[in-house]
Order: sequence, then structure tokens, then C-alpha cells
Amino acid sequence: MKILRHISFLKAVFLHSITAFGGPQGHFGMMMKTFVDRTPYVTKEELMEYVSFCQMLPGASSTQTLTLIGYKRGGVPLAVLTLIIWIGPACTLMGALSFLLGNIGSTNLKNGLFQFIQPMAIGFLAYAAIKAFKISVNNLITQILMLFAMTVSYLTFKNPIVFPILIVAGGIATNFSDKRIPESEKIKPRHIRWTNIWLFVLIFILAGLLSSSARKYEWPNRKAYNLFENFYRFGSFVFGGGDVLIPMMLDQYVARPNAPQFKESKENFIRIERNELLTGAGIVRAIPGPVFSIASFTGGMAYKNDGYQKQMLGAFIGSIAIFLPSALLVLFFFPVWQYLKKFVIVYRSLEGINAVVVGLMFAATLYLLKDVSIMSFSEKSFMNIGVILGTIIVLKYTKIPAPFIVIFCLLIGLLG
Repeated sequence: MKILRHISFLKAVFLHSITAFGGPQGHFGMMMKTFVDRTPYVTKEELMEYVSFCQMLPGASSTQTLTLIGYKRGGVPLAVLTLIIWIGPACTLMGALSFLLGNIGSTNLKNGLFQFIQPMAIGFLAYAAIKAFKISVNNLITQILMLFAMTVSYLTFKNPIVFPILIVAGGIATNFSDKRIPESEKIKPRHIRWTNIWLFVLIFILAGLLSSSARKYEWPNRKAYNLFENFYRFGSFVFGGGDVLIPMMLDQYVARPNAPQFKESKENFIRIERNELLTGAGIVRAIPGPVFSIASFTGGMAYKNDGYQKQMLGAFIGSIAIFLPSALLVLFFFPVWQYLKKFVIVYRSLEGINAVVVGLMFAATLYLLKDVSIMSFSEKSFMNIGVILGTIIVLKYTKIPAPFIVIFCLLIGLLG
């Protein structure tokens, strides 16, 4: 049983899945602490490479990064198991929320138990950015690229297409020097396995055809086909994580069904109330795990009037369809990337790409600070500053595991 050799790693993945608050911005800092500092499952350089690579792909970037750590440890089987353990708790919680929404309502998560989770997540992100800076920014060109990426991404943070453009630009910029070259080695041609990419395309086409036919001919279970196609499409094209996924869902399930040309139509659209979807969008920020798990909630809400069994089906479809493209894409392109980076032009690009990613991390830290009270002379501001600085100090100078930091912040939120 080869999988038994990885029990300690899978245990670390599970602990990460139930304590990783703050979305992808906060997840990277926790990954650095859990999978590099505490137990070196990967090196700092490898983790930076994974993060940089996943930023260039559509889908859930923190999920793809963690999947690659599993892939590096034990190949495709461990990567798949890592993915399931990582998304399981968040998808279960968000799926359950679709049943409990009537009792929860639009709870204000900025007060009470979760009030210091966002400052804590900012602390994690700042810690990761500082550590990544020491690894990846070590000459003039990388310093310029980092500052440029930080400035541009901060000013255009809600426009996700900027991120891959900056990454490509960074890779091009560091190719204007002949000083950065890989060690001389003979590069052997590599056989590329096309299975994953063909499977990705086949599922995309088949889901579209079935969804269109189900809508046109009013199949009895048409909603299931429509949901799978919607979420698979979202997972295939979303750059920028949950901040982009949520507006796409609002457009698909709130705006379109209520547009004048469709509002009086008898066609069986999937409709979700705006306040319900926004409630889910708020709560997913306050639970650990990937923000993409909101698809589990949305799938359940699509079936809220069709009985518990179908509601569970909707949550399951949302969970599978939203993460499937991310897994297929990352497991296909990463082996190709490992081969391509041996070439001089790609090797040089890595330096610029990593510097841009550091800039993106600092920009995300500054952007998240806008939503946290730190400038007023109030008790809440002092507490927020204390949590941010305290998180950075504890991560840098102690070996306290990330879960204990999360628990402590939840306790002071409850007591406060």
C-alpha cells in the first residue's frame, strides 16, 4: 500500500483544509508554513514555482498549487487524493449551508467569531510575500518588475486578465539578458501525454451539447445537465479566483433570468435570489478552504424547492464540476512545463515570473488592507493591527502550527 507512506502528508493536507482561511491570498502563507517550514514536503523554491505556474492557468489557483504538491510527492493518485481531502470540508460546509440558509439569513460576518480572520489572513499573506521576496527578488530587474507588478495589479485588482498579462510580461523582460542561463545539459525530447487535455476538451463539448439539448427538449432532469455545464465552464475560464467566479454566478443565475427578455418566459431557467447568493458569497469568506466551494452552495440553492435528495445532488454537481477543469489542466500542463523550463528562454522567464508573483502578493496585501479598519484611533483598529503584526511575528519567529493561530484569532473574536 504505497498510499500508507503518505499518511502524514495527507493529515497535514486535512489540517490545512480546516484552517486555511482568507482565500487564495491567505492560503499561500499557510502553505509556506505547513508544507515548507514545519515539514519540508517541498522546498521554498518549488512552492514559488508552483504558485507562479498556477497563476498562468484558469481555475482555483490555491487548489491547483496544493494538487501539485501532492503530485510531486506521489504522482497522480496522491494528487487526486490531495484534491479530494482539500475541497471536502469546504464543499460539505457550503453544501450544508444551502439547507440552512433560511435559519442563517444574511448574517454579518464582520462581527463576532470571525471578525479577526481577515486581519489574520492579511498577516499570513504579508509573511509569505516577505519570504518570497527574499527568494525571488535579488537584482535590479526583479526589483523593477516586482514594483511595477505591485503597482499595476493594485490599481487594477478587480480586472483578472491583468494577472496573466503581467506574468507573461515579466517572463519576457528577463529574456533580454544573456546572464541568466540554465546549466548546460542535453535536453531529450519528451513524450507528451495528451489524455488530460483531450478529456478536458471532450467533457467541455459534451457538457455543452447535453445542456443545450436538455434545455431545448425540456428533459426531466435538465437542471442537472445545465448546472454541470455552467460550473464546468466557470472552472475552465475563470482567472482571478472567487472574486471573478461570484460575479459570473450573479450574472448567470440572477441577472439573466430576470432580464426583460427572459423574465416573462416560460422556459425553465435556474433562478437564485440575489440576497441568497450574496449571503453565500459572504459566508464562504469566513470558512476555511477554497472560495470555489461556493459552487456547492449555489448548486444546492438551485434545487432548494425540489427536495433534499435533489438539493444534495445539486451541491455534489457544483463541487465536482467547478474543480474538475482545474485538476485536468494543471496535471496536463505541469509535466509539459517541467520539460519546457529546461530551455534557456523558459528558464530565464522564471526569474521574471517569480518577481511578478511577489508583486502580486504585496498588491493583494495592500488591497485587502483597504477593507480592514487600521487607520482610526479605535480599539478595533488597534486590535486589527495587533492581529496582523502578531501573525507575522509568530510565523517568522516560532514553530507554532497555523491551525493554532487560526483558533486563537477565532477565540479573541468570540471574546471581543
